[in-house]
Amino acid sequence: MYTKDEVISYVEEENVKFIRLSFCDTTGAQKCITIMPTELRRAFDEGISFDASAIAGYSDIVQSDLLLRPDPSTLSSVPWHPTHGRMVRMYCSIHYPDGRQFPRDGRYILKTAVDEAAAAGISFYFGSEFEFYLFKTDENGERTTIPFDHAGYMDIDPGDKCEQIRREICFTLSDMGIQPESAHHEEGPGQNEITFRFSDPLKAADDAITFKSVVRTIASRNGLYANFSPKPLPGESGNGFHINMSVQDNSRGSDVDYTGSVIAGLLEHITEMTAFLNPTEKSYERLGSHKAPRYVSWSPENRSQLIRIPGTTSEYRNGYRLKRIELRSPDPSANPYIAYTLLIRAGLDGIKRNLTPPPPLNINLYEADNTILQSIRKLPATLEEAKNIAKQSAWIRSVLPDGMLN
Repeated sequence: MYTKDEVISYVEEENVKFIRLSFCDTTGAQKCITIMPTELRRAFDEGISFDASAIAGYSDIVQSDLLLRPDPSTLSSVPWHPTHGRMVRMYCSIHYPDGRQFPRDGRYILKTAVDEAAAAGISFYFGSEFEFYLFKTDENGERTTIPFDHAGYMDIDPGDKCEQIRREICFTLSDMGIQPESAHHEEGPGQNEITFRFSDPLKAADDAITFKSVVRTIASRNGLYANFSPKPLPGESGNGFHINMSVQDNSRGSDVDYTGSVIAGLLEHITEMTAFLNPTEKSYERLGSHKAPRYVSWSPENRSQLIRIPGTTSEYRNGYRLKRIELRSPDPSANPYIAYTLLIRAGLDGIKRNLTPPPPLNINLYEADNTILQSIRKLPATLEEAKNIAKQSAWIRSVLPDGMLN
């Protein structure tokens, strides 16, 4: 956790020549501007200007000036750049020229949700499971949809050709201060999964953005193409972004268990936020097949459900072992800052209203009788349906800033 002065000293002492200032557009795509060390103090004190009208969802050409101010606590090396003329990276907050926070900055939106939870004496923690495919490139280096291998779930060498790539990804993440928990081959040909330990919401979201960048970079350096699309190959497993979350009452530790109320809050608002958790047309080709949920239901350990309570608990926090809640519908096209914001807000709503979830559905929904399925609420079937539900949601308008929904 660096301070401003420590960052400046680090840059001087470690012969850093380039500083990448990173942020995300409304969709969660990472953007950046690179500055020289001579501009670092100005970046901290005044900010670095950029054209907001060129960033998806930010501003129009009439009011196009916004400023990036680096967050020193996010300092990290960029390991794939050479030691001579090395580069570091920091994530930024976004401001108007008069100093006000830009309200559609995803990091700021998430910070606000975290602060509201803290004011209520509650902490949320997130751990993610990311799936992605590795495809070959052609003789011109162009992307293909030819899988790098044809291994299956948790296979090993020699069938699993992706293992060396996963190792390189994990080493690189570790060099950047991000600790993967596990890595393995997934069910699809050339498909992989890397999971992460629980951390506070802002770091978890920052790490998710960094992770996708690292995967794409390492794949490219090995002549491959990393694909995070929700459904890259018809008939094969889609890519999920399973979100594990835990909640803790800071005043009473483990004496109070909010898991049921959080689950109830998520189930209450899930269809309203689906457009943000599954924001592309491809997202809806994934839902409903290969263990991706279609129905609004929950059950312990059951992988056919929208929400499950894994058989293992999360790590200790403040001396207490926390329960995990796994939400299985999101996919990697989601903006993690917005996704985590919505989950925190939904969980808080469940806690404040003392909501209780319906009885768990302890059946395999992929083999269930149609009579049973007809009685269960469904997730939106298309992006257009999800958008319409979000547009009509007073709750969404209450938790996201003006203009974000549009």
